[in-house]
Amino acid sequence: MKKGIQSKIHSSLQVVLQEIVLFVKWIVFAVLSGIVVGLLGTLFYFCLTGVTRLRADYPWLVWFLPVGGILIVGGYRLLHNEKDAGTNLVISSIHSGDELPLRMAPSIFFSTLVTHLFGGSAGREGAALQLGGSIGNAIGKVFHLDEKDRHIMTMCGMSAAFSALFGTPMAAAIFSMEVVSVGVMYYAALVPCVVAALIAHAIAGYFGAEAENFPLHSLPHFTVGSAVKISVLAVLCALVSVFFCMLLHLASRLYQKYFVNAYMRIFAGGCIVVALTLIVGSQTYNGSGIDLIGACMNGEVRPQMFLLKMLFTAATLGAGYKGGEIVPSFCIGGTFGCLFGTLLGFSPALCTAVGMTAVFCGVTNSPITSLLISFEMFGYEGMPYFLLAVALSYMMSGYHGLYHTQKIMYSKFKTDYINRKVS
Repeated sequence: MKKGIQSKIHSSLQVVLQEIVLFVKWIVFAVLSGIVVGLLGTLFYFCLTGVTRLRADYPWLVWFLPVGGILIVGGYRLLHNEKDAGTNLVISSIHSGDELPLRMAPSIFFSTLVTHLFGGSAGREGAALQLGGSIGNAIGKVFHLDEKDRHIMTMCGMSAAFSALFGTPMAAAIFSMEVVSVGVMYYAALVPCVVAALIAHAIAGYFGAEAENFPLHSLPHFTVGSAVKISVLAVLCALVSVFFCMLLHLASRLYQKYFVNAYMRIFAGGCIVVALTLIVGSQTYNGSGIDLIGACMNGEVRPQMFLLKMLFTAATLGAGYKGGEIVPSFCIGGTFGCLFGTLLGFSPALCTAVGMTAVFCGVTNSPITSLLISFEMFGYEGMPYFLLAVALSYMMSGYHGLYHTQKIMYSKFKTDYINRKVS
């Protein structure tokens, strides 16, 4: 009897000891990932800020966008990254074990700066996911971690880079775990991703990187009437997100169909963006679109804004320019939401915030991240509106998404295991 009890105690102590060792191991690697990726992410932030200001000071730089595209393709070929699939490769490396090369980091760093310098319509968080994911995976290789542990390191890097660049550690910590396989969360990566995101956020803050936030004031009371209006907006934003994803994928297919050569493809795309800029008569829709979001928070919107931002972004990214789709999706959602609020006379600032959140949820299929990022960017006062909008947008956006390698593990409408890729 005593031997049995002693055996159980001994076994329990062994389990506790193993858990402590694993805890210490992941804290160490999370801290390392947070520091390394946080520093590089902060450098990337300031480089992007610098080239954006440079383009604002010298608007004529947009004329060199086609030439910048040739530099991007040449840089990728120089580093033997011709078949780079961007964020899709990062996602597939986690659930499918595809190889994630370290050379992705300098490639996306350089090419995103070139895209922003010359006025391509792209974001930065997509670049952050690739930058952080490839570095996190490389750290895992250096320390000879097994394949599954390297997947966690990849997610650590993604969270750290996202947090450093956008200043939303809560959303950053969850996003890398949620975006890979919708309906299944990789909770084994929770502690490492949280620690890495917080450290990267602290490093970015220490060096003066500013978080993106737009505090809301004088929110309307949450009533049946306001809930109905927000519900309608959320459903419309889900449709906008579907259209945006379809337009991006269509643009990519058309470019590849009519311009087989990568150099010609990106040069033609650059020419199209320059032509669109001349037609519009300003560079309002070039770059990430953060300025447009700020204007919408003040109720300044024109009906065509969200459509033009879609067109500029599809023309840029479809041709092969690098950056990301997340901030443009915020911009599209914000401009559409502001338009909706202005037409209905219902708090354009709140509708801008809800539109941003709902479209982001629709294109990424990440409802928890969407809710957290709404809190970090707009505050908690609008919680009922964000909660309702995220839920409706997630359901009504169906199985569309930005990333072809993202998997929908469980149906959005039933408790069925479907394991299908987004369309």
